[in-house]
Amino acid sequence: MAKGILGTKVGMTQIFDAEGLMIPVTVVSCEPNVVLQKKTVENDGYESLQLGFKDKREKLANKAELGHFAKSNSSPKRYLKEIAGKELSNFEVGQEIRVNIFEEGEIVDVTGTSKGKGFQGNIKRHNQGRGPMAHGSRYHRRPGSMGPVDPNHVRKGKKLPGHMGVNTVTIQNLEVVKVDVDRNLLLIKGSIPGPRKGLVVVKRGVKTASIEPLDPNSFIETQEEVANQAEEAQE
Repeated sequence: MAKGILGTKVGMTQIFDAEGLMIPVTVVSCEPNVVLQKKTVENDGYESLQLGFKDKREKLANKAELGHFAKSNSSPKRYLKEIAGKELSNFEVGQEIRVNIFEEGEIVDVTGTSKGKGFQGNIKRHNQGRGPMAHGSRYHRRPGSMGPVDPNHVRKGKKLPGHMGVNTVTIQNLEVVKVDVDRNLLLIKGSIPGPRKGLVVVKRGVKTASIEPLDPNSFIETQEEVANQAEEAQE
Protein backbone atom coordinates (compact mmCIF):
# COMPACT_ATOMS: atom_id res chain seq x y z
CA MET A 1 0.00 0.00 0.00
CA ALA A 2 1.88 2.91 -1.18
CA LYS A 3 1.69 6.15 -2.99
CA GLY A 4 4.49 8.22 -4.44
CA ILE A 5 5.73 10.78 -6.90
CA LEU A 6 8.98 11.49 -8.75
CA GLY A 7 10.82 14.78 -8.44
CA THR A 8 14.17 16.53 -8.49
CA LYS A 9 16.08 17.94 -5.54
CA VAL A 10 16.28 21.74 -5.71
CA GLY A 11 18.28 22.39 -2.53
CA MET A 12 17.94 23.20 1.15
CA THR A 13 16.53 26.27 2.86
CA GLN A 14 14.76 27.14 6.09
CA ILE A 15 11.28 28.29 7.06
CA PHE A 16 9.70 29.42 10.31
CA ASP A 17 6.56 27.96 11.84
CA ALA A 18 3.78 29.79 13.68
CA GLU A 19 5.78 29.68 16.94
CA GLY A 20 8.83 31.24 15.30
CA LEU A 21 10.92 28.06 15.29
CA MET A 22 13.31 27.58 12.41
CA ILE A 23 12.79 24.37 10.39
CA PRO A 24 15.45 23.18 7.91
CA VAL A 25 13.74 21.86 4.78
CA THR A 26 14.69 20.37 1.43
CA VAL A 27 12.79 21.66 -1.59
CA VAL A 28 11.73 18.99 -4.10
CA SER A 29 10.34 20.01 -7.48
CA CYS A 30 7.68 17.52 -8.60
CA GLU A 31 6.28 18.29 -12.02
CA PRO A 32 3.07 16.35 -12.80
CA ASN A 33 3.82 12.63 -13.17
CA VAL A 34 1.98 10.75 -15.93
CA VAL A 35 0.72 7.19 -15.42
CA LEU A 36 2.30 5.35 -18.36
CA GLN A 37 1.36 1.76 -17.52
CA LYS A 38 -0.67 -0.27 -15.03
CA LYS A 39 0.78 -3.63 -14.01
CA THR A 40 -1.65 -6.23 -12.71
CA VAL A 41 -1.44 -9.58 -10.97
CA GLU A 42 -2.93 -11.33 -14.00
CA ASN A 43 -0.33 -10.04 -16.47
CA ASP A 44 2.74 -9.28 -14.36
CA GLY A 45 2.28 -11.10 -11.04
CA TYR A 46 2.05 -7.90 -8.99
CA GLU A 47 0.28 -4.53 -8.97
CA SER A 48 2.05 -1.26 -9.59
CA LEU A 49 1.99 1.92 -11.64
CA GLN A 50 4.73 3.04 -14.00
CA LEU A 51 5.18 6.80 -13.73
CA GLY A 52 6.88 9.09 -16.23
CA PHE A 53 8.63 12.28 -15.17
CA LYS A 54 10.20 15.20 -17.08
CA ASP A 55 9.69 15.59 -20.82
CA LYS A 56 12.47 14.92 -23.27
CA ARG A 57 12.82 15.60 -26.98
CA GLU A 58 11.13 13.13 -29.27
CA LYS A 59 14.34 12.56 -31.27
CA LEU A 60 15.98 11.14 -28.14
CA ALA A 61 13.45 8.28 -27.91
CA ASN A 62 13.56 5.17 -30.09
CA LYS A 63 10.55 3.63 -31.84
CA ALA A 64 9.81 1.19 -29.01
CA GLU A 65 9.75 4.01 -26.46
CA LEU A 66 7.56 6.19 -28.68
CA GLY A 67 5.08 3.34 -29.02
CA HIS A 68 5.03 2.89 -25.25
CA PHE A 69 4.38 6.58 -24.62
CA ALA A 70 1.71 6.69 -27.34
CA LYS A 71 -0.45 4.23 -25.37
CA SER A 72 -0.88 6.88 -22.66
CA ASN A 73 -1.08 9.83 -25.09
CA SER A 74 1.99 11.24 -23.38
CA SER A 75 5.13 12.93 -24.62
CA PRO A 76 8.44 11.07 -24.16
CA LYS A 77 9.64 11.08 -20.56
CA ARG A 78 13.19 11.13 -19.26
CA TYR A 79 12.61 9.12 -16.09
CA LEU A 80 10.41 6.04 -15.59
CA LYS A 81 9.81 4.46 -12.19
CA GLU A 82 7.35 2.00 -10.70
CA ILE A 83 5.31 2.63 -7.56
CA ALA A 84 3.91 -0.61 -6.14
CA GLY A 85 0.66 -0.88 -4.22
CA LYS A 86 -2.71 -2.60 -4.47
CA GLU A 87 -4.72 0.59 -4.01
CA LEU A 88 -3.05 2.13 -7.04
CA SER A 89 -5.12 -0.15 -9.30
CA ASN A 90 -7.84 2.55 -9.26
CA PHE A 91 -5.72 4.86 -11.41
CA GLU A 92 -5.99 4.96 -15.17
CA VAL A 93 -3.31 5.22 -17.85
CA GLY A 94 -2.79 8.82 -18.94
CA GLN A 95 -3.77 10.42 -15.63
CA GLU A 96 -1.48 12.89 -13.89
CA ILE A 97 -0.28 12.73 -10.30
CA ARG A 98 0.55 16.03 -8.62
CA VAL A 99 2.14 17.14 -5.36
CA ASN A 100 -1.23 17.33 -3.62
CA ILE A 101 -1.11 13.57 -3.38
CA PHE A 102 0.62 14.39 -0.06
CA GLU A 103 -0.61 16.55 2.79
CA GLU A 104 1.24 18.77 5.22
CA GLY A 105 2.38 16.78 8.24
CA GLU A 106 2.44 13.46 6.39
CA ILE A 107 5.39 11.10 6.94
CA VAL A 108 7.29 10.05 3.81
CA ASP A 109 10.32 8.04 2.74
CA VAL A 110 12.66 9.65 0.19
CA THR A 111 14.95 7.60 -2.08
CA GLY A 112 17.79 9.09 -4.09
CA THR A 113 21.31 8.42 -5.38
CA SER A 114 24.02 9.62 -3.02
CA LYS A 115 26.76 11.98 -4.17
CA GLY A 116 29.79 10.40 -5.78
CA LYS A 117 33.06 10.74 -3.82
CA GLY A 118 35.38 9.04 -6.30
CA PHE A 119 38.14 6.66 -5.15
CA GLN A 120 38.65 7.05 -1.40
CA GLY A 121 40.87 5.47 1.21
CA ASN A 122 39.77 3.21 4.03
CA ILE A 123 39.75 6.05 6.60
CA LYS A 124 37.18 8.16 4.76
CA ARG A 125 35.31 5.26 3.19
CA HIS A 126 34.96 3.02 6.27
CA ASN A 127 35.76 5.46 9.11
CA GLN A 128 38.84 3.51 10.16
CA GLY A 129 41.61 4.96 12.34
CA ARG A 130 45.11 5.87 11.25
CA GLY A 131 48.41 4.44 12.42
CA PRO A 132 51.16 6.14 14.48
CA MET A 133 52.31 9.42 12.97
CA ALA A 134 55.84 9.47 14.43
CA HIS A 135 58.92 7.39 15.27
CA GLY A 136 59.30 6.07 11.72
CA SER A 137 56.30 3.75 11.70
CA ARG A 138 55.63 4.59 8.04
CA TYR A 139 52.14 3.17 8.51
CA HIS A 140 49.82 6.17 8.59
CA ARG A 141 46.72 5.78 6.42
CA ARG A 142 47.13 2.32 4.94
CA PRO A 143 44.55 -0.49 5.27
CA GLY A 144 45.01 -3.09 7.97
CA SER A 145 46.04 -6.71 7.72
CA MET A 146 44.64 -8.74 4.84
CA GLY A 147 43.92 -11.67 7.14
CA PRO A 148 45.32 -15.21 7.21
CA VAL A 149 47.39 -16.60 4.35
CA ASP A 150 45.30 -19.78 4.19
CA PRO A 151 42.72 -18.72 1.54
CA ASN A 152 45.47 -17.16 -0.62
CA HIS A 153 43.17 -14.27 -1.50
CA VAL A 154 41.50 -11.32 0.15
CA ARG A 155 38.32 -12.46 1.82
CA LYS A 156 35.05 -11.17 0.43
CA GLY A 157 33.72 -8.15 2.32
CA LYS A 158 37.13 -6.88 3.42
CA LYS A 159 36.96 -3.11 4.03
CA LEU A 160 39.46 -1.65 1.58
CA PRO A 161 39.89 1.58 -0.38
CA GLY A 162 37.64 1.90 -3.44
CA HIS A 163 34.82 3.75 -5.12
CA MET A 164 32.65 5.69 -2.68
CA GLY A 165 29.17 7.08 -3.18
CA VAL A 166 26.62 6.77 -6.02
CA ASN A 167 24.52 4.37 -3.94
CA THR A 168 20.75 4.14 -3.70
CA VAL A 169 19.90 5.58 -0.28
CA THR A 170 16.50 5.85 1.42
CA ILE A 171 15.83 8.24 4.30
CA GLN A 172 12.74 7.22 6.27
CA ASN A 173 10.24 9.07 8.45
CA LEU A 174 10.63 12.57 7.01
CA GLU A 175 7.82 15.08 7.48
CA VAL A 176 6.18 17.03 4.67
CA VAL A 177 6.22 20.60 6.01
CA LYS A 178 4.51 22.35 3.09
CA VAL A 179 2.83 21.45 -0.22
CA ASP A 180 2.98 24.19 -2.88
CA VAL A 181 0.52 23.09 -5.57
CA ASP A 182 0.94 26.23 -7.70
CA ARG A 183 4.69 25.76 -8.10
CA ASN A 184 4.71 21.93 -7.86
CA LEU A 185 6.98 21.94 -4.80
CA LEU A 186 7.27 19.74 -1.73
CA LEU A 187 9.08 21.08 1.35
CA ILE A 188 10.39 18.14 3.35
CA LYS A 189 11.90 18.52 6.80
CA GLY A 190 15.57 17.59 7.00
CA SER A 191 18.03 16.48 4.33
CA ILE A 192 17.58 13.94 1.56
CA PRO A 193 20.21 12.02 -0.42
CA GLY A 194 21.67 13.16 -3.70
CA PRO A 195 23.01 16.32 -5.36
CA ARG A 196 21.01 19.27 -6.63
CA LYS A 197 18.88 18.38 -9.69
CA GLY A 198 19.16 14.71 -8.71
CA LEU A 199 16.17 12.41 -9.17
CA VAL A 200 14.33 11.43 -5.99
CA VAL A 201 11.31 9.25 -5.28
CA VAL A 202 8.97 10.41 -2.51
CA LYS A 203 6.74 7.65 -1.09
CA ARG A 204 4.41 7.39 1.84
CA GLY A 205 6.33 6.15 4.88
CA VAL A 206 6.21 2.39 5.30
CA LYS A 207 6.49 2.73 9.08
CA THR A 208 3.52 5.05 9.57
CA ALA A 209 1.12 3.89 12.26
CA SER A 210 -2.07 4.30 10.25
CA ILE A 211 -2.64 4.35 6.50
CA GLU A 212 -5.74 6.06 5.18
CA PRO A 213 -7.36 4.76 2.00
CA LEU A 214 -6.18 6.52 -1.13
CA ASP A 215 -8.79 8.39 -3.19
CA PRO A 216 -7.43 8.96 -6.70
CA ASN A 217 -10.15 11.45 -7.59
CA SER A 218 -8.88 13.91 -4.99
CA PHE A 219 -5.52 14.68 -6.60
CA ILE A 220 -5.38 13.19 -10.10
CA GLU A 221 -6.48 14.98 -13.24
CA THR A 222 -6.64 13.71 -16.78
CA GLN A 223 -4.78 15.55 -19.48
CA GLU A 224 -8.13 16.69 -20.95
CA GLU A 225 -9.08 18.31 -17.64
CA VAL A 226 -5.71 20.04 -17.47
CA ALA A 227 -6.17 21.36 -21.03
CA ASN A 228 -9.67 22.61 -20.22
CA GLN A 229 -8.37 24.43 -17.14
CA ALA A 230 -5.64 26.07 -19.23
CA GLU A 231 -8.20 27.25 -21.80
CA GLU A 232 -10.42 28.69 -19.07
CA ALA A 233 -7.46 30.53 -17.56
CA GLN A 234 -6.59 32.09 -20.93
CA GLU A 235 -10.18 33.25 -21.42
